[in-house]
Amino acid sequence: MQYFDVCNGDADGLFALHQLRLAAPRDAVLITGPKRDNALLQRVTASRGDHVTALDLSFDVNRAAVRALLERGVTIDYIDHHIATGLPRHPLLHADIDTAPDVCTSILVDRRLGGRYRAWAVAAAFGDNLPGAARRLAWLARIDSDDETTLRELGENVNYASYGDSAEDLLIAPAALYALLAPYADPLDFVGACPLLATIGQARREDLKLACAHRAAATSAGTVIYTLPAEHWARRVRGAFANWLALAAPARAHAVLTPAFDGFWIVSVRAPLAAPFGADSFCRRFGGAGRAGAAGIGHLPCAAFDAFVTAFHQAYERTA
Repeated sequence: MQYFDVCNGDADGLFALHQLRLAAPRDAVLITGPKRDNALLQRVTASRGDHVTALDLSFDVNRAAVRALLERGVTIDYIDHHIATGLPRHPLLHADIDTAPDVCTSILVDRRLGGRYRAWAVAAAFGDNLPGAARRLAWLARIDSDDETTLRELGENVNYASYGDSAEDLLIAPAALYALLAPYADPLDFVGACPLLATIGQARREDLKLACAHRAAATSAGTVIYTLPAEHWARRVRGAFANWLALAAPARAHAVLTPAFDGFWIVSVRAPLAAPFGADSFCRRFGGAGRAGAAGIGHLPCAAFDAFVTAFHQAYERTA
């Protein structure tokens, strides 16, 4: 039997996998990638009797690949928090999917493990811009305020490192980052032993400063839309900037767009933190995907920009 671990390359995906492997070490083929690289199950070369663990990946995006693996006799353990429409019933598919807006994949793994490695879930929740959920977990784990701040920085930095539209945008590949954290059971030990995290944090703050210098491209009572330039820093900071905006103005919805190399926009959308719903359904109207509180669009045609702005204002006018 061969094992495959397939996960999103952001803090939630990497930390969810790490919790599982701390609890059940396993020699597995790791398949991961930048945050936007969600169609990872199609890369799995498993055969009958093999086992796949899939984490923090949209089931809808990977539906065809899942079906093909099941037909080949591959067992799949699928843990995720994105919307999944019409989950198939199959004896080899074990799906643990919870789309509640205050849940991330690492929290689902934390539930499965009874809080055994909860500090990693705290960091993941902060990285996924779920500060309320993160603080609740930290309280349950009796994590003091200084350590909670460190875990927040860890989650936000690792999440930031996962953003980019090409390898040239990334400060470190997610697989390489996972290799660095894998030896550590305690995330605080990892922070103390990995100077790269401080470098990532400094880059995140510098990129956020550059983003904040830009004026909004469009606003309404309930929404703010930013367009950033076609630069490495802008593609890296797109998600972190959207998260920062959401925290700064929790009653409004936010969208951050960067130009793609092929003449399209790439979009990060955040529903209002005060009412974290609808981001996934809105983005699906433009070919995107995601979860209720945060979603994205991978290929928004430039010609559709005005239609996107109008639709975004209309979708969230209720928050005004």
